[in-house]
Amino acid sequence: MARVAQVDNAAIATVPGLPQPGRTLVIGVVNVTPDSFSDGGRWFEPADAIRHALDLMAEGADIIDVGGESTRPGAVRPDQTEELRRVIPVIRELTAAGAVVSIDTMRASVVTAAVAAGARMVNDVSGGQADPAMMATAADLGVPYVCMHWRGHADQMQSRAVYRDVVVEVAEELTRQVERALKEGIAADSVIIDPGLGFAKTAEHNWQLLQRLDELDALGLPMLVGVSRKKFLGLLLADADGQPRPAPHRDDASAALTTVLALRQTWAVRVHSVRQNRDAVAVAARLRDIAR
Repeated sequence: MARVAQVDNAAIATVPGLPQPGRTLVIGVVNVTPDSFSDGGRWFEPADAIRHALDLMAEGADIIDVGGESTRPGAVRPDQTEELRRVIPVIRELTAAGAVVSIDTMRASVVTAAVAAGARMVNDVSGGQADPAMMATAADLGVPYVCMHWRGHADQMQSRAVYRDVVVEVAEELTRQVERALKEGIAADSVIIDPGLGFAKTAEHNWQLLQRLDELDALGLPMLVGVSRKKFLGLLLADADGQPRPAPHRDDASAALTTVLALRQTWAVRVHSVRQNRDAVAVAARLRDIAR
């Protein structure tokens, strides 16, 4: 019953204004934060973030996703001024270097500044719920918009991880968020969905979503999936004492899931280690070629 592992020979989705290589896109994560779960603030200084992003580009990242706010459980939000201070210099430098940049933010004001600095996609983990102006702003700017399933900020979300059927409810809630995005004026071919793994989800919820992604395909939209280094992988790979594997040592498991996702023609994966995941996508693409 491994539905996610089947080879899907349908044409992969494309989004206007973004790379279209005919395979699953690999989006490299650059956290310009002091408290990211995955890297502990290694790229907090703009120069470090820029250098890291250039390394990800050299490894083959199709898009660089720049974020200035940690969304790990319990994280405290920076104010708008601080978020802008973190991300805008990085976006300017990367755009000048030829990168396709995405802005990872929940604030419409940050989107406006980021697009002016060269960003070409909005990755809103709140799916328009954190800032009422977000969707209209993305529509006015004419940029692709990632609409993620979300039930609250980092200090609230895990208490809201209660579902009768996580896949059915995520699909229903995402449908409402997408309908609102379209009403706000975002073009139908510029909306991307994200099931929000780890956001108001337990480890078991994440596995259920991965097993039944075909039910989210029914929305008919490109899908971005972010599994890289997440806690549910750390729990899967726990040591003999039950201690989760640390985030930086979950990349092999992340790449394994990227292979599965690329086999099913998922539009994009969001990852911390680009080389391993580009290799995984290449393997999946070769298998798809043979299956045709």
